Amino acid sequence: MAVCARLCGVGQSRRCRRRQRQNQQGQGSDSDMDEEEGERIVGQRPGDGGGGGGGPEGGVATAGPSDAGEYGCGHFNRGGCANRTASTGPPHPQTLVELPPELLVEILSRLPGTALPSVALVCKKLRQLLNTETIWRRRCIEEFDMKEDLRKMEVGGVSSQELYVKLLHPYRHILGLWQPDIGPYGGLLNVVVDGRFIIGWMYLPPHDPRVEDAMRRRPLFRVHMLESQKATVECMYGHKGPHKGDIQTVKKDEFSTKCNQTDHHRMPGGRQEEFRTWLEEEWGRTLEEIFHEHMQELILMKFIYTSQYDNCLTYRRIYLPPAMPSALLQPGLFKGTYGSHGLEIVMLSFHRNSARATKLTGDPNVPAGQLTLDVDLNRPVVLPDLEQQCKIEELSRLVLGVHEEVQRESVRRAESASSAVSGAAAEAACGASGAEGMEVDHGACSDACQPGPSSSSSSSTSPLDAQPFVLPMGVMARNKVYPHTCRKCFYGTGLIAGHGFTSPERTPGLFVLFDEDRFGFIWLELKSFSLYSRLTDNLAHAHAPNMDRFEAMLHNMQSWTS
Repeated sequence: MAVCARLCGVGQSRRCRRRQRQNQQGQGSDSDMDEEEGERIVGQRPGDGGGGGGGPEGGVATAGPSDAGEYGCGHFNRGGCANRTASTGPPHPQTLVELPPELLVEILSRLPGTALPSVALVCKKLRQLLNTETIWRRRCIEEFDMKEDLRKMEVGGVSSQELYVKLLHPYRHILGLWQPDIGPYGGLLNVVVDGRFIIGWMYLPPHDPRVEDAMRRRPLFRVHMLESQKATVECMYGHKGPHKGDIQTVKKDEFSTKCNQTDHHRMPGGRQEEFRTWLEEEWGRTLEEIFHEHMQELILMKFIYTSQYDNCLTYRRIYLPPAMPSALLQPGLFKGTYGSHGLEIVMLSFHRNSARATKLTGDPNVPAGQLTLDVDLNRPVVLPDLEQQCKIEELSRLVLGVHEEVQRESVRRAESASSAVSGAAAEAACGASGAEGMEVDHGACSDACQPGPSSSSSSSTSPLDAQPFVLPMGVMARNKVYPHTCRKCFYGTGLIAGHGFTSPERTPGLFVLFDEDRFGFIWLELKSFSLYSRLTDNLAHAHAPNMDRFEAMLHNMQSWTS
C-alpha cells in the first residue's frame, strides 16, 4: 500500500510527508526526485504551455470539485499548488496521476495485460483510464499478433477489452503447436488467433508423392466472440458445419477437445461414403486408383483407426527446434516420403555433433514421436564420380565402411567404461589406451571419409560448393524428381521396425544435404530413398523457451507412442 500511495499521491506515507514539508519551506528542487528513484516516474515535462498540468486537470475529465479528495491529492493542492503558482517555470508532476491522460494511456498500454487488473486497484482514476480501448487494442496486437483492424471489430459490437478478457486471455494456453494422441499416426495441430476466432488447424502433408507442394489445413475446432457475452467453443469436424464442442485444459501443456454432437460427423451414405470422402481428402485419389494391395490395406487401417475418435482428442504441446550456430541448415519441420505409408512430417533438430529427425506423424511400423533419422555430423562421406554413384555396391562400400568403424569405436568405449571400475590404476591405464585408440579411429575415418576442401570449410556451404548427385541403380524413390546436386553427405542411421513397432532396428544410410530447404536419406537395407522438403508455413507461439525444454519435449514424445 505504501508503494501505491507514493504512485498516486494517496495517504501520508513517510516520503510524502517529507516532500510536503520541503514544499512548504519553498525548497522543492529536482534533487529530491532523484533521491527517491522509486517515485520518479517521469522527468521534467516540456513547457509547451498546453494545459495538462498537475492536479485533477491533468487526469481524466470529471465534473465536480471533489476530484482532489477523490484521488487523495488534497495535501498537494494545499501545499504543492501554492508553490507551483509562485514558480515561474513549468510545473513538475509529483505523482503518477498528475500526468496528462494521454501519457497515462501510453504508459498503461505498454504494461502486460495480466498486470492491468492490479493497476485498476490503485485508484479510481486509473481504473477509469483502463476502459480506454487503445490500451486493450495494443495488448491484443502485441501479445497475440493480431493483424485485423480492431476498430472495425469494435464497431461490430465486440470491444478490444472484451476480446482480450473473454477470449484471448482465457484461451492463451492453447495457442501454438500440438501433437494429437492418435496412436501411431500422431499429427500436427496449430492453434492461432484469427480475428474474433481462435482456430485449431490440423496440418496435413501434401498428396503423395508431391513432397514440395504446400501443406493442407483442416479446421478441427474454433472458439469465437460472435456475441459479446461469452466465448463459445464449436467443433468443425465433419461436413455439416460448426456445432457444439468443448475444450478442457487437463494439465500444463496438455488439453482435450470434445464434440457434443457427433451425429454431425455422419454422412447419408454411411461409412462407405465417409471412407470415399476421407480417401479423396487424404490421398487425392480413389481406392481403385491405388493398385498396390499392401498400400490399400494400410490406408483402410488408418481410416478405421482415426475415425473412431470423432474429434475427441488429447493434445500435447510441441516446440519448434531452437536454432544452433553450427547447424548445417535452419532446423524446422519437413515433409518426407515414406514408401507405402505416404508423406509424413518430421522435425529436424541439431544437437552438438548430430542432426536428428523426429516423427510428428507416423505409421504402424514406426509411430509418431520416434527418432526416424540420426545423422553423425562428425562423419562426412565424399561421393565418388557420377559413374560410381550409379552403383549401389560402391555406395554400400562407403557407408558400411563408416558403419563398421562406428561399431568398433562403440565397443572400445564400452570396454573402456567397464574396465574403469576395476581400480584407479587400471582406470588411468585404460584411459590412456582409450585415448590412443580414439586418435587412431579419427585417423582411419579421415583416410576413408576425408571431405574435400569445400565441405571442410564451414557448416554454411555456399551454392558454389555443390557437387553432382544421382541415385544408385536399384534404389526406389517415390518422388522421381529430386535435386541432382548436393552440398554435403554424412553417415547416419534410420529406424525401421515391423508392424506394431516390433523389432525396431537402426540401420546405416546416407544423409544428403541438397540445399537450405531440402535433404534426403538413402536407406541401404531397404534400398529406398526419402526426399524431405521444408514446411514454410508461419507458425506463431511455437518456439521453445530454451534448449532444455526442447530436449525434455523430445524425450516425452518418444514415451507417448512407445
